[in-house]
Amino acid sequence: MALVISFLITFWVAYLIYKKYKPQPVLVVGGFILMYTAVILGYGQILAPKASTGSILFDTFQFMSQTLSSRAAKLGLNIMCVGAFARYMDRIGASRALVRMTIKPLLKLKSPYLVLSLSWVLGLCIGLCINSASGLAMLLMVTVFPILVGLGVSRLAATAAVASTLCFDWSPSDTGTILSAETAGLDPVIYWTNYQVPIVIVAFFVVGTLFFFSQKYLDKKDGHVVVPMDVDHAKSDDPADNAPAIYALLPIVPLALILSFSPLWITWIKVNIINAMMIGLSVGMIAEFIRTRNLKTVFEGVQAFFDGMGMQMANVVTLIVAGQVFAQGLMSMGVINTLIKGSQSAGFSPMMMMVVMVAIIAISSIVMGSGNAPFFAFAALTPAVAKASGIAPVLFLLPMHFAASIARTCSPITAVIVVASGMGNVSPFDLIKRTFIPMCGAMIVNVAMTFFYYYRG
Repeated sequence: MALVISFLITFWVAYLIYKKYKPQPVLVVGGFILMYTAVILGYGQILAPKASTGSILFDTFQFMSQTLSSRAAKLGLNIMCVGAFARYMDRIGASRALVRMTIKPLLKLKSPYLVLSLSWVLGLCIGLCINSASGLAMLLMVTVFPILVGLGVSRLAATAAVASTLCFDWSPSDTGTILSAETAGLDPVIYWTNYQVPIVIVAFFVVGTLFFFSQKYLDKKDGHVVVPMDVDHAKSDDPADNAPAIYALLPIVPLALILSFSPLWITWIKVNIINAMMIGLSVGMIAEFIRTRNLKTVFEGVQAFFDGMGMQMANVVTLIVAGQVFAQGLMSMGVINTLIKGSQSAGFSPMMMMVVMVAIIAISSIVMGSGNAPFFAFAALTPAVAKASGIAPVLFLLPMHFAASIARTCSPITAVIVVASGMGNVSPFDLIKRTFIPMCGAMIVNVAMTFFYYYRG
């Protein structure tokens, strides 16, 4: 019964969003209904007893306020700072200077969609150092996105490539990777080199190729005409169009800081996303003062940074919080546990059981807007399921872990999609239509390689 109720409410929420109702209140109302239903019918609870307000009526609001507080202070502040930095870079003309510097050599390839595919591969490699899908997407939206648009691809195509860059959570330091390895009884490095890396290498070619053809086809279908930026005639009376060439380095400053002060190079100094953005802002202000010699103008320009923070809070952070409220409603209804028990009692073959678990994880990730939440809920139960199925736990954990991150990229309420669409000024629902085909390819590679491991071993 819990599954039926959850499905009906989820369908209702999806229908309203499809009809262009404002998604934040729709998701919150849907989550509240699920939470209250779970308590009334005895399926679960909203908050743990120690965290409860003492009133079921108020517990939903308590959960929402806790989530807003947590998200605004952590992920939310990251989102606001990166979005604000991008706005400031545009204000002073640095992003346009970056495009002018890079576009001429890239145009010589005579294939903007090849550059788009290679950008996705590059982003996935950078993801080894930046474990946050939304954090990586925000950095690439400041640097790679304007270059792709300048080459002539559509904003949707460019955003899709950036938003999907961490569809495989394959970093050895990723929490999901560590959990998978420990649960499977493997050393994290062995798990990464022997199992994750081969899958991602295959995905480089398969998913990269799908990005090339799918985005080219969909752009053409949408009537988009590839017109590269005319670098020689791009300047105007707008000061932002006349920024000096050296300004092209400014948008890269935060990314360079984060990559430099990481396990790749300097490990004894740590620079997080927020610090990197603030340092980037400071460098930009210094450059503007040297350029204009007008302190008042420099300080006035910083207002663009603060305006950008407000816009990200209003449009992006609130949607992430609303998505988590809805996800909590599904968790309270016990949807995941019900699906697990149903799969265990179905009597499937080992590989069929793996496919079912991957499907459950994928659907849960899309509906809940999170890869970690459903995967972490499943992971602890995996050894028992694997033992009953007669296969190694790693052959369950590996595809489930990747399935969660792949499917997350097809959810309109997940952080990375919301962040990328907000910065790219496109609809998150239009965006997931662009990520769907490449992510289907990623999922096929994920499952097929697991079959390969099973029959090889």
